[in-house]
Amino acid sequence: MRFMVIVKASKDTEGGVMPNTELLTAMGKFNEELVKAGMMEAGEGLHPSSKGARVKYQGGQGSATKGPFALTNDLVCGFWLIKAKSLDDAIEWMKRAPFEGGAEIEIRQVFAAEDFGEALTPELREQEERLRAQAGKK
Repeated sequence: MRFMVIVKASKDTEGGVMPNTELLTAMGKFNEELVKAGMMEAGEGLHPSSKGARVKYQGGQGSATKGPFALTNDLVCGFWLIKAKSLDDAIEWMKRAPFEGGAEIEIRQVFAAEDFGEALTPELREQEERLRAQAGKK
């Protein structure tokens, strides 16, 4: 199973406060453990929302609003994409992440092709596999 681990933004991350060497070292060690366990597919920190935008769709049209956005529970400051045996396995691993000071993460399972049932026709499945292969080469 694949999981998206969403790291919630804080006043510091939205303010552009960069992590110190100690936290970067601890995070590097944790990421190395994830990689050695064959779990980590990706993981990155994100710039504050002041450097981002939201696109809202209505009536088939998109309209953009540039940040910053109010600090709410929906703001994200980083993520991991991991593979785990189960949600409980993902939780146990992520409890070990070197966060402090009230940091919060959210763990969500990523849909797999079989989750879509018959709606994902063989042609759509083939297209998805082809696109993933092409994206992986870049």
